Amino acid sequence: MMCGAPSATQPATAETQEIADKVKSQLEEKENQKFSVFKAISFRQQVVAGINFFIKVDVGDDKFVHLRVFKALPHENKPLTLSSYQTNKEQHDELSFF
Repeated sequence: MMCGAPSATQPATAETQEIADKVKSQLEEKENQKFSVFKAISFRQQVVAGINFFIKVDVGDDKFVHLRVFKALPHENKPLTLSSYQTNKEQHDELSFF
């Protein structure tokens, strides 16, 4: 199966924030902490059998996390999945494929 290359990094949209908000609890559970700030800053997307979103999120105190969120095809009717994430990122860190 051919997978598309990730798009260029783009500023976050309302949809990006919505996706980040929907997987926030998954990240909080994995990291065992609550984020009072969770602001999507930028994103890339990759079309696979569904879409991988790579999202840079500001979690306050000049700390950032990078999320990889998988959105299944609409007919599969599955929830968004936090596939992977990277913590301890800085604002200038490139949002790369992971």
